[in-house]
Amino acid sequence: MTATPAALALAAPVKRFPDFPPRDDMQNPRYLYRPGYLGALARHFGRPDTTIVYSEMPVGWTAGQQGGLLIPDLMVVFDAAWEPALTDRGFAIDAYGKPPDFVLEVASPSTARNDYTRKRAGYAAYGIPEYWRFDPTGGRFYPAGLAGDQLDDDGAYRPIPVVPMGDGGYYGHSTVLNLDLCWEEGRLRWYDPAAGRYLLTHDEEIDGRLAAEAAYGVAEAGRISAVAAYNALQAALAAEREALAAEREARRALQERLRQLEAQSRGNGTPQ
Repeated sequence: MTATPAALALAAPVKRFPDFPPRDDMQNPRYLYRPGYLGALARHFGRPDTTIVYSEMPVGWTAGQQGGLLIPDLMVVFDAAWEPALTDRGFAIDAYGKPPDFVLEVASPSTARNDYTRKRAGYAAYGIPEYWRFDPTGGRFYPAGLAGDQLDDDGAYRPIPVVPMGDGGYYGHSTVLNLDLCWEEGRLRWYDPAAGRYLLTHDEEIDGRLAAEAAYGVAEAGRISAVAAYNALQAALAAEREALAAEREARRALQERLRQLEAQSRGNGTPQ
């Protein structure tokens, strides 16, 4: 039986990737971490045990490799176990038996040119099917605000079409993720064309939850009010039934009294 990539990953070498100093730019926290897109993507794909969604993880041929490593701002790998990458502190392509499926870079003043030159060639050499670049400035650091490349049969990247959205934004479709990547007013957005909706940012999820809780509160208040009105109506109906019963009882008592008076009148009447 042929081993799956996830199974191959279990044989990852003992050597680990070298440690790298923290990055000094704030692009990833602002455009990836703060919106919560790593979590949103992981939830969207729905296979947390076999889908790696990670940021700034070194990628190389083998663990322990010292030179030529690339560190994408965002990486997605399907059908892959997490443990070897966490143990190795990087993604070893040889150990997994496959490269990452998708990588993305966010432009920063210090690394922008490297992203669309050396890194582009390196990701193609690794055999990564899709490589995307996002520039929040709309093209000051990269040649374009949004660009994607797809690996062809010859192992070379070919541009993915990026088209205007009509409101100053533009988008391209990732075949690998089956999502649209959108540049909207300097923000990176992810759109699910199958569901017809955006992946929610962390703030949008909170706002939606708060709105749902507020709507639930209004509905609950309405339910309590309706129950109170129903109980009041039931009490009124019960009181009315009691009043009717009392009225019927009074009528029967009156009729009985009339019969008694008539009987007395016949008993005391003058004989004919």
